[in-house]
Amino acid sequence: MNRPNIIVIMADQMKATASHLYGSSFCETPSLERLAKQGVLYKHAVTPHPLCVPARISFWTSQYPHTHRGRRNQTLMPAGADHAFRHWKQEGYCTGLIGKNHCFVDPADHDLFDVWCEISHNGIPKDAFGPKGMDWFRPADAIHAAHSVRRQMPTVSRHFSYAVSDYPLEDYSTGLVSGQTVRFLEEHGEDPFALWVSIPDPHTPFEAPKQYTDMYSEDVVEMPPFRQGEFTDGTAPERNRVLYEMIGMTDDDEKDKRGVVGVYHAMVRFIDDGVGQILDALDRLNLRENTIVVFCADHGDFSGEHNMIAKGGAFYDCLTRVPLIVSWPGHAPEGVTDESMANLIDIVPTLFELQGLDQEKSFEGAPLPTVTDARPREAAFSEYGAGGPAFGLNELHQLPGPYGRPVMGKSLQWREAEGRRKMVRTPEWKYVHDPMGDLDELYDLVNDPWELTNVVAEEPHAGVLAALKLRLGDWSIGTEDGKVVPLPDEKHYW
Repeated sequence: MNRPNIIVIMADQMKATASHLYGSSFCETPSLERLAKQGVLYKHAVTPHPLCVPARISFWTSQYPHTHRGRRNQTLMPAGADHAFRHWKQEGYCTGLIGKNHCFVDPADHDLFDVWCEISHNGIPKDAFGPKGMDWFRPADAIHAAHSVRRQMPTVSRHFSYAVSDYPLEDYSTGLVSGQTVRFLEEHGEDPFALWVSIPDPHTPFEAPKQYTDMYSEDVVEMPPFRQGEFTDGTAPERNRVLYEMIGMTDDDEKDKRGVVGVYHAMVRFIDDGVGQILDALDRLNLRENTIVVFCADHGDFSGEHNMIAKGGAFYDCLTRVPLIVSWPGHAPEGVTDESMANLIDIVPTLFELQGLDQEKSFEGAPLPTVTDARPREAAFSEYGAGGPAFGLNELHQLPGPYGRPVMGKSLQWREAEGRRKMVRTPEWKYVHDPMGDLDELYDLVNDPWELTNVVAEEPHAGVLAALKLRLGDWSIGTEDGKVVPLPDEKHYW
């Protein structure tokens, strides 16, 4: 069988609504629109964990974080894990990573990649595996120079920084990864390939070329709505109030708020142009019809929602809802929007299904509907925490103020590890349960899409709340063993 090639393009920290395809009123993403017209756009895709490493491990293993145990940014892909690249290598694919890793750490996993060109937010990491299979197409000095601003960001606010610079576009991480991908296709396109194109943007540091920031000036950017009293009227859980005390933009200048949100979206538009370069190369090299292209993000960013910036341990859609497009022209539906629920852990099972590969018993995800014959699903799930002790207001107030990014950094590992919070989302509702918290969350996504009002205590929604609690409980029980517990051979079942 002539199995299709794979390209997974993953942005880092891009919320779904940063694109006009998901509702942005000012950020057009024409290349993503082109991709969506050639495939299926999933309207309600969520991350299994709104944090880089857990999400990335979950993506490639098709397992929830509580199964693979990589529930913190400091716990990377377990040695010997059953991930997609292990199978693609066995099937004879030319395998590659171009861009940000923040997932694979075992040398044995690195050996599974024929091409490895790693870049992160501040340039080429000093402790990374070196280039393998290809050299960077740009000089190291030029790449280093183009990331110099990110290594010394200007102080704008205690809550955030942003910057504008003017280097050659191909030397920034987004331009570099896109250009390197084009060269990979030129060099390896005749062989079956499976490629992870991992763009470090629009993750912090928030910095973009002037060419793109000029497109999102203060008068163009539209700020999300914010409800006064959201974090002071007793309806927000303590976990979210802690986050708001640290990064809530309570005393920031409106011009700077619009400035940082504008730079974030400039980074998104830069990514979109990079996607266009890759699609153009696939067309030019006659590879498009035999290549499945996926575009997604590992998780999102506040980007002004809830009057915050960057990310933290909450489950608002700006952090958990991600863009997801799957495209294989001539073999899968085109120009279709799927409105059922989807999860990043479903992508590898979907690719295996389309490639004619067997589904692994360890997978907790399942093939997506519309691009396969799978049935639509009504709910998707996410989680956060590794079972550590709580970091509440008492712990926060032991640290010196005023609070901001320095305190976020000081408390980061504690907050990432605390508790075991879980979320269930349907197209209409979201419920979050925090076993060690003071208050759960319930949001009416139809009437309150910005999630400004927690209605968990409102009696008219008691029935919805009970149903979502049952869904969350069933999911927790159904995945608690990770489908990897040894069971009898099939011959013992009758």
